[in-house]
Amino acid sequence: MSAKVPEKFRPILESKALAHLATLMKDGTPQVSPVWFDTVGDRIRINSARGRTKDLNMKARPQVALSIVDPENDYRHIALRGRVVEITEQGADDVIDGLARKYLGADKYPFRQPGEVRVTYLIEIDNVVTMG
Repeated sequence: MSAKVPEKFRPILESKALAHLATLMKDGTPQVSPVWFDTVGDRIRINSARGRTKDLNMKARPQVALSIVDPENDYRHIALRGRVVEITEQGADDVIDGLARKYLGADKYPFRQPGEVRVTYLIEIDNVVTMG
C-alpha cells in the first residue's frame, strides 16, 4: 500500500532540496547518497549512472529511505521509506536533463562522463513521517 506526502509538505518535493537516499549494501549496512529527484504522481523519481553503488544496491535490494529537508527551514523535513518499483534506462537521459533544469537551470546535464549509461528509478512510498 502506498503512502502520500501531506499536501502542506508537497512544496518541499517541488523545491531544489536534495534528497538523501539510503540504500542497503550486500552486508545489510546502509549507504547514503545525496541525490536530485522529482516526482511522478505520488512516487519519487531519481536518476544515476549504471554501476554506481546506489544503482547496484537498488537493483539487488529495492528497499530505500529518503530524507528531504525544507531548504527554507532546517527544522522541517520529510522522511520516506519505500521500494524501487521500476528501473529503466529508457528515457533516462531525458530525465537527468530535466533534473539539471530543476537544480542547475541548465538544458543538459553537464557532468556526464564518456560511456556513462543513465538509469532512472521510480520509488513507491510506503511510509511518510513529517516534522515541522
